[in-house]
Order: sequence, then C-alpha cells, then structure tokens
Amino acid sequence: MFSDVGVLEILTLGVVAVLLFGPDKLPEVIQNVTGFLREVREFSDGAKQGIRAELGPEFEDFEFEDLHPKALVRKHILDGEGDLFGLTELRDALDPRPEPTRIADMVREAAGTSAEVPAEAAAPAAGVDLTKGPAVRPTPSFDPDAT
Repeated sequence: MFSDVGVLEILTLGVVAVLLFGPDKLPEVIQNVTGFLREVREFSDGAKQGIRAELGPEFEDFEFEDLHPKALVRKHILDGEGDLFGLTELRDALDPRPEPTRIADMVREAAGTSAEVPAEAAAPAAGVDLTKGPAVRPTPSFDPDAT
C-alpha cells in the first residue's frame, strides 16, 4: 500500500506527530487512528460482501478492482479473456500482426506457391542502375553580378 514511502518520510511523519501531539498523547492518538482505519476496512469489506450477495452466485468471483478502466481494458480487450460488448472482432481486425503473413502468403500464391521469389520479380525495372547512388542534379548557383 505504501511501497513508495521511504525511511526519511516515515521519520519526518514521526517527528511531526511528536511535535503536534506530544510524547504523552501520541500512543493514544495512534490507537485511535488504527481503530478508525480498522472500522473503515471492516465497513468496506462488509459493503463488498453485501454487493456480492445481492449480485447472486454467478458473480462470486467478482473483483471490484476489475471496475478500474485500465484493468477492464487489459482483462477484456487486450488479453482476450471474454468478449466485452463484442469487441473481440474489433480487436482482431485492428491487430496488425497477421497482415504481413497474409501478404507474404498472397505473394507466394501469385509466384506459383514457391517459397523463393523468382529472379525476374527481384530484378529492378529496365534502365535503372542500382549500383550507382541516386541521381543528383547540380543545383544552379545564383550570381547577382552576372546580368
């Protein structure tokens, strides 16, 4: 719960607590705060159990953390568990991974079901020499004195 709280922060909170409440009242304040947190946790757990009981037996494994938008997207759309609102087809249609394989299969079929590409298909267009660099035209220079 407090994984990002370091030793320095805890020490600072302890010093502030001692300064605010004094060393005599500090144990009583800590007991009151922990009792309050315990009551809040019990109330929360009771509310969760009540909601699960009202939902029925088909929702026994329901987790409230699944209602968080990130968890909802991860569980139902990205991982492919279940089909939330029929979005599995949409996810599959937007997935770019199968496209290169499909294109490669189409090229192989067009080449006569050969896994190798024929030399004619790999050859460059007539009149194009790929051994030289790209053709670069000289840029005209502007001479303001030449008129």
